Amino acid sequence: MSALLYLPAMAVATCLGLGKESNMRGLLAGDRGGLIQRAGDPVPLGHLPEEPNQPGDSRNNRLLAWLLAEMAEPLAKAIARYGRDRIAVVVGTSTSGIAEGEAALARRLNTGSWPDGFHYSQQETGSAASFIADNLGLTGPAYVVGTACSSSAKVFASARRLIRQGLADAAIVGGADTLCGLTVAGFSALGAVSPQPCLPFSAQRRGITIGEGGALFLLSPDPAEIALLGVGERSDAHHLSAPEPDGRGARETMEAALADAGLRPDQIAYVNLHGTATQLNDAMEARAVNALFGPHVPCSSTKALTGHTLGAAGAVEAALLWLTLSSGWNPAGLLPPQAGDGSLDPEMPPIHLVQGGETLPAIGPVAGLSSSFAFGGSNCALVLGRTS
Repeated sequence: MSALLYLPAMAVATCLGLGKESNMRGLLAGDRGGLIQRAGDPVPLGHLPEEPNQPGDSRNNRLLAWLLAEMAEPLAKAIARYGRDRIAVVVGTSTSGIAEGEAALARRLNTGSWPDGFHYSQQETGSAASFIADNLGLTGPAYVVGTACSSSAKVFASARRLIRQGLADAAIVGGADTLCGLTVAGFSALGAVSPQPCLPFSAQRRGITIGEGGALFLLSPDPAEIALLGVGERSDAHHLSAPEPDGRGARETMEAALADAGLRPDQIAYVNLHGTATQLNDAMEARAVNALFGPHVPCSSTKALTGHTLGAAGAVEAALLWLTLSSGWNPAGLLPPQAGDGSLDPEMPPIHLVQGGETLPAIGPVAGLSSSFAFGGSNCALVLGRTS
């Protein structure tokens, strides 16, 4: 078995749309039309395969069900090849089914009784992994990583360890996060939410736009076009909610991912920035990127298109990097432009924000990096590569 692991299948859903085609189209067009103030009912996702109001019924798990359906064929082939006991499930989330818990509590406060069918397990963080495993009849390791905004990036490292240690042959990795009042209230209390769609790295940035979305991958030793080349994890523990100002923790995380991939900084063709559009995060990330890559590596923050999908951000942004690297989905090799006002705060060290029309190298293997930085300095960087 090759030590290198591949990503032969991927499904993604964001405010750009459901599926690879709509996300690829919106990514390259810099489409910010999905960043709207939420009013009325959210986009319907349908019901779970089982009857509504079962313990696993939540918007978060409905989103995961949609992603699984999008990957049904390659997952069925993997199950037939490896067996149901040899495929792990490692996913990230931060909200799980909290929205359902909020609605149930409101009902109890108003009426004195819980709604029929509500069960605490709907809002358990681990319900995402158990839902996927139960949905597919998998009996291998299944668990959730919950490290806030790096959750679904760190799952790649966790699943790779399971495979390398012989505890699984393949894995389903990724994550999902859906909107809930607790998240909006928490980030608002920190003064971190922008009143307008976010503007990463701009002098006009005023904070994050909270989004929702998800992405799942099949992680396998079977060769495919896109490979997981490297993972870097660090915990700088600088502060509970503020990043290390000089960017040291972020830089060391990216350095670890490059070392794991056996690549030099000048071999990275594109960086998908964490880019939350908060004052402190963007400033420190620009320092880290400039210090490691210099001022010329093409980079952009796709949160300007999707919002910050929190526990799903690592997987969503890995999915957008996967699409960027894919010769099938991106035959022209176009890079995602920096949406918003496209400008860099002059107070930051220089970094090269992608403008429209820039491309990946035309031939040969190509690698890109995606960063995720979380509360408490729980950081992760992924290096994905097109292998031919």
